[in-house]
Amino acid sequence: MAFSNPISDLFGKSPIKPLQEHMTLVVKCCSQLTGFFDAVVTGKWDQASDIFDSISKDENTADELKKEFRLNMPKNLFMPVSRSDLLGILGHQDRIANLSKDVCGIVLGRQMEIPKSLQADFKGYIKSTIQASEQALKAINELDELLETGFAGQEVKFVQKLIRELDAKEQKVDKKERKLRHNLFNIENDLPPIHVMFLYNIIDNVGEIADTAESVGNRLELLIAK
Repeated sequence: MAFSNPISDLFGKSPIKPLQEHMTLVVKCCSQLTGFFDAVVTGKWDQASDIFDSISKDENTADELKKEFRLNMPKNLFMPVSRSDLLGILGHQDRIANLSKDVCGIVLGRQMEIPKSLQADFKGYIKSTIQASEQALKAINELDELLETGFAGQEVKFVQKLIRELDAKEQKVDKKERKLRHNLFNIENDLPPIHVMFLYNIIDNVGEIADTAESVGNRLELLIAK
């Protein structure tokens, strides 16, 4: 498929730009969770299906970019980062898109209802998860500046600040996840057991999106520490 900038051309200069483009697509997938669950809680399944199709399209595009990235990245980079480091970051980014698609696919396939007593907290949980992924994108978008400064000076301090903020956002998601799980536990006897099982699964997978976004920051932090 065609991208705005052929990735093979981008690699002639640096592999950082396509990595950032991939993360931008990944966050686009994740950010659509808000609209998807808004449609779910109001029973607008046709709208939810349309959003799922949009997420699937973006996830497929991200997969294509990931494949091109792997195929076109030189085995020897004349840069202060290794091929394996960049591929590690790419893998974590890719998982965010995959989890976003999987969560929506499960909910849509089963037409799962979110219990009314959980809906407000669940929306906040989704919002915080998206914010964590957006923060990871901010950090990744500084990677080219890090390279230009030789991983030194004020730019390093700025990226470290972004990563600390990412960690804080992930901890906020963890707190909301614990509250959601506790509240679900309190009402699970009133729900069909299979529905309860899938609700816990959805809560876990949404939390893993934020965990994986934090992992992107952790990999970037390791690059700075080398």
